[in-house]
Amino acid sequence: MDNRSVSHINIASLLFHFLISIYLTNALRCYQTGNFTTNSTYAKNRGLLLSSLASNVTANGGFYTATVGQGADEVYGLALCRADSSSEACSNCVNTTMIDLIEKCPNQKEAISWWAAGDNCIIRYANRSIFGRVEIDPPEIFYNTGDIKFNMEEFDQIWSNLMARLSTKASMGSSKVKFATREADLTPFQKIYALMQCTPDISQSNCNYCLGQAVVQYNNCCHGKQGGGVYTPSCIFRWDLYPFYNNSIADAPTPTPPVSISPHSTNNTISKDLDENSSTECPKFNFETIRLATNDFSYHNKLGQGGFGTVYKGVLSNGRVVAVKRLTRNSKQGRVDFKNEVMLVARLQHRNLVRLLGFCSERNERLLIYEYVPNSSLDRFIYDRDKRLLMDWNMRYKIIVGIARGILYLHEDSQLRIIHRDLKVSNILLDEKMNPKISDFGTARLFPIDQSEDATSKIVGTFGYMAPEYVFNGIVSVKSDVFSFGVLILEIITGQKSNKFRIGEEGEGDLITFAWDNWIGGTASNIIDPILIGAASTHDIVRCIQIGLLCLQDDAAKRPTMASVVLMLGSAVLCPCIVKTCIS
Repeated sequence: MDNRSVSHINIASLLFHFLISIYLTNALRCYQTGNFTTNSTYAKNRGLLLSSLASNVTANGGFYTATVGQGADEVYGLALCRADSSSEACSNCVNTTMIDLIEKCPNQKEAISWWAAGDNCIIRYANRSIFGRVEIDPPEIFYNTGDIKFNMEEFDQIWSNLMARLSTKASMGSSKVKFATREADLTPFQKIYALMQCTPDISQSNCNYCLGQAVVQYNNCCHGKQGGGVYTPSCIFRWDLYPFYNNSIADAPTPTPPVSISPHSTNNTISKDLDENSSTECPKFNFETIRLATNDFSYHNKLGQGGFGTVYKGVLSNGRVVAVKRLTRNSKQGRVDFKNEVMLVARLQHRNLVRLLGFCSERNERLLIYEYVPNSSLDRFIYDRDKRLLMDWNMRYKIIVGIARGILYLHEDSQLRIIHRDLKVSNILLDEKMNPKISDFGTARLFPIDQSEDATSKIVGTFGYMAPEYVFNGIVSVKSDVFSFGVLILEIITGQKSNKFRIGEEGEGDLITFAWDNWIGGTASNIIDPILIGAASTHDIVRCIQIGLLCLQDDAAKRPTMASVVLMLGSAVLCPCIVKTCIS
């Protein structure tokens, strides 16, 4: 790209910025759901509510909700400022928007205005409760009339990855702010800039859903345009080819939530022999505390066992229930895995990763203390003849999406880049609400943030889940985990093990081969667990099979990133076409 084309984009972007500011002044909806008279109680309550929003929003961090009145005259309202706006800009925007709403919606019982003054805020009121609810209608969609001048296939991949990563980052915010900005390199001279925000009263999953739908709405309307976005009542997203947000505020670090630990743990951090470079504090428990918590590692407290050792249920003196992984003694590999897991997992905070509370290294014992996850591992459900009946499609889909988000966090959104290397159903734990949590990081590989693959002479993991380039050539990358995730999808959909797959009365076969044969033959429904047939949308399940097969292509370069997978799972974005020749 030469300087003239860069200048052309900058001029076009500035013009768009000017036009979009004018356009957004009119981004206001007066709902036709009921009217009130000028001197009514509802009118007075609306005035009091809007005044309350304007006077309190900046003092409450840019988001404020309120109700005024009761019964049929009760008014609900909220004000939200864009998280990268200053207090002054926030206050000015809310005051201007309040006046605008009163003038343009003089007697409507419900109305909303998006970013009406300076692209900085939203105000909404209604005669019904609007708090904690995700609403995507009515949308306000806008775009730059200029067309993208780049290779569209390459642009779409970069753009989609950016949107998936951004929606995950924004939805993982707190109850006070759910906001994120991000850039992606389009060329050495040009970036894509994007911003997403949800009203922080909605849940993480609802925020992610809202943003995913906004991206779909934009694509359906404005694909190929040089910038734009979608505003809905619960979330907004905007992107452009120039920086339109305040980086100094937008990139402020999010505080790490505190870890609750046993009062018997010490303040010791990981010793130097564990990690020379770690600055992450991981509480060290004393052995006697854990011995008492597990009733001297009683058989009755045993939760499971594997090649790494045994896991026990424990109850600390403060009543907190924990899971204790007791690694096998006198194992050199066990010492390596222990060090690896403490170093890595202590730094990770995500709802779909099991949480490390501390460790113990005394008396030739190596113990890892985790949060207790009551429903054990996914294999205890998906492979069990009776428990599998409890797993309807909605539950299985939720588990698939949760695993995908956890892997995306490991690959792109944590402070580190981590390749798990042993993703399998027995390493997916389920909490009391059947939310999945990825566990067992003993064989995980830490990568520099700018490195995507490496070679190793030591193959670790579980056969049946390993990517071909890893098994045969020792190439480990983020795409190795993508392959394993593809196997997980098929196992969750079929309810069977990949390496012990039963094909009717014909005996055992290979799940991946069976899935590909049926996909090519147009009989993908043959892959679905029979208990799901008729009780769920076959179209939705087949769509997930397609995503799984995209992840299982032999050519690692053709597999999607986890960012693309999360985007495909969370929206109606069409999956790329796949054919058998993709995995020849």
